[in-house]
Amino acid sequence: MPTGPRTPTTQAQLLNQQNSKSIRSPHDRMINGREKLRGHFAMILFAVLISASFSFGALAAPHIDAAALSASRFLLASIVMGMIAIFTGHSLSIGGKVLPSSPIRFIILGALMSVYFVTMFEALKITSPVSTGAVFTLMPLISAGFGIVFLAQRVSPRMLFSLLIAAAGAVWVIFRGDVEALLAFNIGPGEALFFVGVVAHGAYAPLVRKFNKGEPVVQFSFWTLTASAICLGLYGAWGIMQTDWLHLPAVVYWAGLYLTIFTTALTFFLLQYASLRLPASKVMSYGYLTPTFIILIEGISGRGWVSPSVALGALVTVIGLIVLAFAKES
Repeated sequence: MPTGPRTPTTQAQLLNQQNSKSIRSPHDRMINGREKLRGHFAMILFAVLISASFSFGALAAPHIDAAALSASRFLLASIVMGMIAIFTGHSLSIGGKVLPSSPIRFIILGALMSVYFVTMFEALKITSPVSTGAVFTLMPLISAGFGIVFLAQRVSPRMLFSLLIAAAGAVWVIFRGDVEALLAFNIGPGEALFFVGVVAHGAYAPLVRKFNKGEPVVQFSFWTLTASAICLGLYGAWGIMQTDWLHLPAVVYWAGLYLTIFTTALTFFLLQYASLRLPASKVMSYGYLTPTFIILIEGISGRGWVSPSVALGALVTVIGLIVLAFAKES
């Protein structure tokens, strides 16, 4: 139906409408193929760094309170991210304000990450890493669900199928290819507790995309890390006060340095970066690569290789992720 020629006035109105829509919903902006590819590479690096953190964390865990270690690493990571922002010319606030706009966004994100880490450490006191690892594999599916709720993202049949493939492969790796160990898995209080943390982490990725108002990744990461440090500091105040920070074994300082720079600051940056370019389900699905990279790290470091049955499970996980990478996005 003809609507007549577009006058300068109508063209300006259309442009204003487009700009207004962009301002209202920054998480809905179009992302080109190159940016999406960068998001995938960011999450691969994310999975590698997270996998290596298990080895470093295991070295430090016997010598320091878990809550104190987590709070200190987030505090130091926020300082590192702040220094990165300064050296790269990014302001930590807009308009000279001390706090960012709508700081409640960062409090929510910081609280979610705090819940995840607190429940993980508390669950490990009463259950095994194998059981908590199995619960962790539910995160991508949970994240996909939150993506539907928060961002109106739709999960295509291919994406859902790939998530299920990757989950099956990851669970097989976690249980070392032992059918009896898999069948013996029972949901105990530790698994139920950690499930709460997994739900919190699953909500994190889509909320990053929803809450971002166009801030640079460095600035957004800084305030999220700071909020996480505050929340963890409140929870672990007693452990922090009881820790003799000047007389810890050297391995704690080295492990803390890695956990601060690579596993906290850099992985937060990578997660924020990818969350702005990929659907929540794709972002969190890279957690399925963690068992595979742990296998490689353990083998290369001389701690032994896994059986062919377990390696097959890792291959299934990778196949699922390849299918997911090419799945249609909505």
